[in-house]
Amino acid sequence: MRRAALLACAAVLACSKTPASAPAGTGGTADTAAKAPMEDEDMIPFEEVVAHPRPGFAIPVGLAFEPDTSAVTYLYDPDGGLSRRMFRFDPEQGRAEEVAPPPVDVDEEDLPPEEKLRRERMRERGHGITRYAFAERARVLVVPLAGAVYVARDGGPLELRFDAREGAIVDPRLSPDGRRLAFVRRGELYVADTFEGPARRVSPGDAEARGVTYGLAEYVAQEEMGRHHGFWWSDDGSMLAFAEVDERPIPEFRIPHFAADRPEEEVHRYPFAGGPNARVRLFVVPATGGRAVPMDLRMEGIETRPDGTQDTYLARVRFLPDGKLLAQVQDRRQQRLDVLELDPATGRARRLWQETSDVWVNLHRIFHAVEKGPYAGHFLWGSERDGFMHLYLRDRDGRLVRRLTEGAWVVDGLAAVDETKGIAYVTGNREDPRERHLYAVPLGGGALRRLTPEPGVHAVVVDRHGLTSFVDTHHAVDRPPVTVLRSLEDGTVRATLHAAEDPRIERFALAAPEMLEIPAEDGTVLYAAYYRPAGPPPYPTVVSVYGGPHVQRVRNAWDLTADLRAQRLRARGFAVLVLDNRGSARRGLAFEGAIRWNMGDLEVRDQVRGVEHLRAQGLVDGDRVAIYGWSYGGYMSAMALAKAPEVFGTAVAGAPVTSWDGYDTHYTERYMGLPDENVEGYRSSSVLEHAAEIRGRLLLVHGLLDENVHFRHTARLMQRLVDAKIPFDDLLFPAERHMPRKIEDRVYMEEVVHRFLEADR
Repeated sequence: MRRAALLACAAVLACSKTPASAPAGTGGTADTAAKAPMEDEDMIPFEEVVAHPRPGFAIPVGLAFEPDTSAVTYLYDPDGGLSRRMFRFDPEQGRAEEVAPPPVDVDEEDLPPEEKLRRERMRERGHGITRYAFAERARVLVVPLAGAVYVARDGGPLELRFDAREGAIVDPRLSPDGRRLAFVRRGELYVADTFEGPARRVSPGDAEARGVTYGLAEYVAQEEMGRHHGFWWSDDGSMLAFAEVDERPIPEFRIPHFAADRPEEEVHRYPFAGGPNARVRLFVVPATGGRAVPMDLRMEGIETRPDGTQDTYLARVRFLPDGKLLAQVQDRRQQRLDVLELDPATGRARRLWQETSDVWVNLHRIFHAVEKGPYAGHFLWGSERDGFMHLYLRDRDGRLVRRLTEGAWVVDGLAAVDETKGIAYVTGNREDPRERHLYAVPLGGGALRRLTPEPGVHAVVVDRHGLTSFVDTHHAVDRPPVTVLRSLEDGTVRATLHAAEDPRIERFALAAPEMLEIPAEDGTVLYAAYYRPAGPPPYPTVVSVYGGPHVQRVRNAWDLTADLRAQRLRARGFAVLVLDNRGSARRGLAFEGAIRWNMGDLEVRDQVRGVEHLRAQGLVDGDRVAIYGWSYGGYMSAMALAKAPEVFGTAVAGAPVTSWDGYDTHYTERYMGLPDENVEGYRSSSVLEHAAEIRGRLLLVHGLLDENVHFRHTARLMQRLVDAKIPFDDLLFPAERHMPRKIEDRVYMEEVVHRFLEADR
């Protein structure tokens, strides 16, 4: 349940043609005052409620600066949908044009199984060109499509380089100089010259015989650790590091396809909490092939198995500019992380530094090895050692030099580093936890400089080569997204890439929710968004919940205004409340860690607090309060009906985790500890243990093919409810996974959920 995945999951139950070079505009901002209730025929259609992209979000994605030019490339559907093509914006010309048209029209059903599951891990809904990458130091482009790989050079057309006849190609990536291409096929790692010649296998060649894979990330790395790669290029393109993944210790979990015309099933190696993980080893091999050298990833104080592995996680890998390899290794309890420097020739390791925490060590990508300038040989690194994620400077031996940012706010990411000037560019929320801005941070210490003036959320991509510009996609609750090119010196706008109006904003009378601050039991400020309907209170009220860690829903962002389920409910006379309880992201480790070893309790109490705050103002009809959510939000919805039935009378629980012994290792054990060390916590945090206490109306929604939160979770809860003679409703999708993808299924789900909630109106 990594952060991006959970945001997408939360949206499942939250839930005109524009040229790429459209001129700047107002973005169609709606008034903040709610309109009068709509008549049924004027309601937001269910087809629109579930449609992607949502109003205002038909915007460029996959933004990148083209190497050695000032041009910006991106993916975009000019028709406002998800059939994406590749465009190039030239700031000197002030216009965009399509480049590298997709040579084939690819539908999701045409994709090989490996790619479908990979898209599921990344929560990718787009089609057409969904991924592309330039070589770091050359205008060489690689595009994967339907298990094949295409390449292009110097702005030329895409050429088919390898097809899928010998097996689907997974994760094709160019060497930094663009001369070579590496990819995985049938569990083996291959390298080829980028434009001609056969591919050469550089992994051992025994993947199928041994039941292992080379160059692929294991399940928890993709789903929970945000690591989607299993191989890495050296800076000079002469070497590759790759992971050997052995999942055989993990028991098989079989998922039948009950709706298939013929009996079939899929088999997954799913690491349940407390059970075995995949065994992962790291090797380095010459790009031309040869002996693969094993790397020493051992952590002190942890038992080593006969095969040289430990019960640890390979979290991050990258080559350093001097040719050494850097690996981040995390212990099973995730309270310790070692940063190791590895010698590719011998595999010997040297620990540079270690992160420890009494809560947990959050993984991140805030790292940079400085090559030149006054801080050459130093490292930039993110740490929560003081309770908030901040940027630190370390020397070549890992010793701490200085802290570069500080305070009760968090650094989200490291966007770029100007090594010559000694400036780091970071994103964070210094002024308001609900916003994100870009800041310039001097490496020698000193005051930060904010470069994004508008209130709201800014997603930025910095030109790492020229270090003069950045692309900024910014929005707020009262302003749809706009994408502009800015100066990296002072943030002034140089050009507008995309600022198209979306007619749906006015058509559906989208009004921004009210932003609230509600005190928790201990006085902690909880941020909330409130959709107030027209007419006099009190209102039937619906709580839209996620509530889990690593996710923040209440932001000064257009996402809230474009939540069409909340908007439709408001138009029907419901008030809707969205509240980020303790345990949510971007508020510091103490705020997030308040739920440690006891999930589903404090979070429910905070949600109750939100309802009580509104009730004290006369806004809530206490007899008509519902709650809905997906994934962790589904867990929260079911738990709220069990632990606070005096507050919540109705719940919709989508794909809920009903017992943490049935979820995966890396996610569950981070927050709940190991099952044998927290027996009571696992018991009390399970919906199953409270099933007999559930009162009110409950709708359970789940896809039977869900390989993330297995349908087994809902089935176990169903049985407990049957045993306790507790009535419930269910909505099952035999051909869907964790997130319903077929438009027909999503529309049907929306109709059923709304009818269920409308029964309380």
